[in-house]
Amino acid sequence: MATRRNVLVMGVAAASALALAACGATADKNEGGSGNDGKPVSGLRIMVPNTPGGGYDTTARTAAKVMEDAKIATGVQVFNLPGAGGTVGLQRTVNEKGNGKLAMQMGLGVVGASYTSKSAATLTQTTPLAKLIEEAGAIVVPKDSPYKTINDLVAAWKADPKKIAVGGGSSPGGPDHLLPMQLAKTVGIDPKQVNFVSYDGGGELLPAVLGGKVAFGASGFGEFLDQVEAGQIRVLAVTSEAPIEALKEVPTLKSAGIDLVFTNWRGIVAPPGISDADKKVWIDALTKMHESEEWKAELKKRGWTDAFVTGDEFGTFLTEQDKAVADVLKQLGLA
Repeated sequence: MATRRNVLVMGVAAASALALAACGATADKNEGGSGNDGKPVSGLRIMVPNTPGGGYDTTARTAAKVMEDAKIATGVQVFNLPGAGGTVGLQRTVNEKGNGKLAMQMGLGVVGASYTSKSAATLTQTTPLAKLIEEAGAIVVPKDSPYKTINDLVAAWKADPKKIAVGGGSSPGGPDHLLPMQLAKTVGIDPKQVNFVSYDGGGELLPAVLGGKVAFGASGFGEFLDQVEAGQIRVLAVTSEAPIEALKEVPTLKSAGIDLVFTNWRGIVAPPGISDADKKVWIDALTKMHESEEWKAELKKRGWTDAFVTGDEFGTFLTEQDKAVADVLKQLGLA
């Protein structure tokens, strides 16, 4: 079943057809610590552009908790603004020009939506702060699924692609959409024949998988660890190069004879036009978080791969990944 090797490590660039008016929040130069005096920073807010319970939400809330526990920041607020594959949140971020207290948790899921929704806001308008992690994808089924192995699933899928529904926690063009499309192409299924059902984040995808509304789900493996441990969900394969420590018994696609590696990633951006001082506060806080023992423990616990880069280096990565996403979507006829 092995075909040509496909490796996809892509990222976000994004936008929204639903523009929101700026809420008027601005950075108060006199509020809270600056991060340069050794005191914890205060007043920081992280927007999650999809529903609670998904990968972005988990990453943002983990980062906020670590910054609190490590006394890097106090009162970090995490809030959700879902819609349009993350591009509602992106538009809000762009509208908040100059607001140095706000940042948006993002990743691969937002980039494709900027093309498929033809939105106005783009990642090039934001201020890149830091890339945090990389995470492999997973192919999951409910505990009572008739598919016991990834090869069982692929055989049934190839026999009748339109009958086998696959769910993903992102809109077309996001990672949970690109993964099954790349998988289909790799095993010889026309991606245009794939019956893909889009959900707004892992929080909505999970009950669809558990309830049998889709035959299988494709998403970041970290979003299912609790359900795997509880025996509610089975992981048929992970999309990493090597086996995942948190799922030692689960085969990779490659070890099952499917020549595909797919890696998602997540990072944080700020609104356009923030001051150099505010940008430094964010990058310093995130750097201290990355260096903390608390963050290292979370990486191990959640099976995340450390992929930390900041500032201009992250900006260059975003530009490269935007082009990679656009190229793949053009091949699929979606851009």
